[in-house]
Amino acid sequence: MKRQKTLETNANNSNLFDLLSEEIVFTILDFIDTNSLDRKSFSLVCKSFYITESKHRKNLKPLRQELLPRVLNRYPHVNHLDLSLCPRINDNSLNVISNTCKDSLNSIDLSRSRFFSYNGLMSLASNCKNLVSIDLSNATELRDAAAAAVAEVKNLERLWLGRCKLITDMGIGCIAVGCKKLRLISLKWCIGVSDLGVGLIAVKCKEIRSLDLSYLPITNKCLPSILKLQHLEDIVLEGCFGIDDDSLAALKHGCKSMKALDISSCQHISHVGLSSLISGAGSLQQLTLSYSCPVTLALANSLKRLSMLQSVKLDGCAVTSAGLTAIGNWCITLSELSLSKCVGVTDEGLSSLVTKHKDLKKLDITCCRKITDVSIAYITNSCTNLTSLRMESCTLVPSEAFVLIGQRCQFLEELDLTDNEIDDEGLKSISRCSKLSSLKLGICLNISDEGLSHVGMKCSKLTELDLYRSAGITDLGILAISRGCPGLEMINMSYCIDITDSSLLSLSKCSRLNTFESRGCPLITSLGLAAIAVGCKQLIKLDIKKCHNIGDAAMLPLAHFSQNLRQITLSYSLVTDVGLLALASISCLQSMTVLHLKGLTPSGLAAALLACGGLTKVKLHLSFKSLLPLPLFEHLEARGCVFEWRDKEFQAELDPKCYKLQWEDIAQ
Repeated sequence: MKRQKTLETNANNSNLFDLLSEEIVFTILDFIDTNSLDRKSFSLVCKSFYITESKHRKNLKPLRQELLPRVLNRYPHVNHLDLSLCPRINDNSLNVISNTCKDSLNSIDLSRSRFFSYNGLMSLASNCKNLVSIDLSNATELRDAAAAAVAEVKNLERLWLGRCKLITDMGIGCIAVGCKKLRLISLKWCIGVSDLGVGLIAVKCKEIRSLDLSYLPITNKCLPSILKLQHLEDIVLEGCFGIDDDSLAALKHGCKSMKALDISSCQHISHVGLSSLISGAGSLQQLTLSYSCPVTLALANSLKRLSMLQSVKLDGCAVTSAGLTAIGNWCITLSELSLSKCVGVTDEGLSSLVTKHKDLKKLDITCCRKITDVSIAYITNSCTNLTSLRMESCTLVPSEAFVLIGQRCQFLEELDLTDNEIDDEGLKSISRCSKLSSLKLGICLNISDEGLSHVGMKCSKLTELDLYRSAGITDLGILAISRGCPGLEMINMSYCIDITDSSLLSLSKCSRLNTFESRGCPLITSLGLAAIAVGCKQLIKLDIKKCHNIGDAAMLPLAHFSQNLRQITLSYSLVTDVGLLALASISCLQSMTVLHLKGLTPSGLAAALLACGGLTKVKLHLSFKSLLPLPLFEHLEARGCVFEWRDKEFQAELDPKCYKLQWEDIAQ
């Protein structure tokens, strides 16, 4: 009897997870892998869970360079290292990484770091033989020697060099010879690279699938060799002003594998050059012509035989009704069409187009200011399967037209109605779109709590809500959203001047909230923001500019509970030295805007800047530049911090209707 009780006691005290294999526990961890707080909670349960979580972690995004040795020792099996939050990575850091991770490291992101050189990259190449992906974007000081070090990573498949402006054809030639397994390379804004370097990539790297040559000084000399790449699927030539119709003639010789082509802002391309696509790129699925040639009948006819085309982006192009009508007569059916900021879009052309393309999933008609309710009627009647509709600043569309959207397009997941005449009846109808995850209602002066309450009751999947300057919204509307949309991640209620702490107290129940913007809300206080800090521990971005009743009492709970905060705007608030020093304890904090803080002194600001070790960008009033010692700036800049100086005086707030009129004048 005693033995039986002992066995039962041992069984009750044992960890049931010990009965599971490591693979099963890893599978369980896969389900919480996207939430850092959940992973942390799991690891803190017991020593066994701590060890298991350390073994399971494959992706790592450290917050600070100095934490690297300790973090890498804890997570020995990391294969993807994202250092985009660490702007001060230097050669010593890369030595630590290469000696710790060695062959387990497959991918590294250095896109926000600027202090490493040839030596650090050579260490990676020597010790991390299984590296297949490197992002060096924005490393503006790297030269050809660094490119030569990259060339030693023989298994490299993906390489980003955006804005590496000092690398020339010589460095690219080294990469082309050394990295023959490359499948993707981005040379965007590498202005030292010409036809020679691009040609070497095409000749030596036969496995290339994706090639970004945006804003390179290339001409038609390199295109024939590029278009001979048998596996090339995606090429971006945005802003390549040396590319013209004669350049695209090389397509006639065939690029059968190409699926996506971007020739945005190529001013010397017309329908004549695009006609080459018909014979040479028959598999094309995505075509981007933004800010390039006019959309005329001739252009539409030159593309009509691209039988596999699914997505066309014409943003910023001058269009004609004849051109849009001709696109509507294509024998294919588009799934995505973007006409954002296209001059010349009218009811006639748009209605004709959407009538034929009934399978559209995404439609962007932002700033198409000539369309009316006629277009909306045709869109909603024909394209009932839309998942994304962007129609910011379609100012001639009357309020009653928005009712049609909710009645006929109930599969919408994204809807942008910024600066439109929608009213509560329209919102009530749109609330039928139960799959909505993103809803933008900025500068919508005709909506109120009544309409927003319908959204809160029926759109439970909402994660993003923009109410910028929608002055008719008060606490009642926000309460309905917080109750009905528990998964809310982003809300912008800036300049909704009747919002009070009650709204913030209700939103504090939305535990996934990571972006909170409430600038220009004069009635909210430190009490409300403290509630957000306590309840929304995943907060990443906070904007409380011109919240004149928020002060240090809110900064203390923020410092304690909001340890994930990365960006904060405090301008025109009551925060003083005390509050700023409290915020300095947040290790994630990278960007801070502190303009016109009356309680801020030079000594307090200096102390806060020194204590906040992760800062990468600070916006300050110009008056502080002469009040702070030069060695302080030199020290902070050496740590990777960039200062932006502002010298604008305090501006009185405009009435919402006056702001809307001013906004329309600027847009026109």
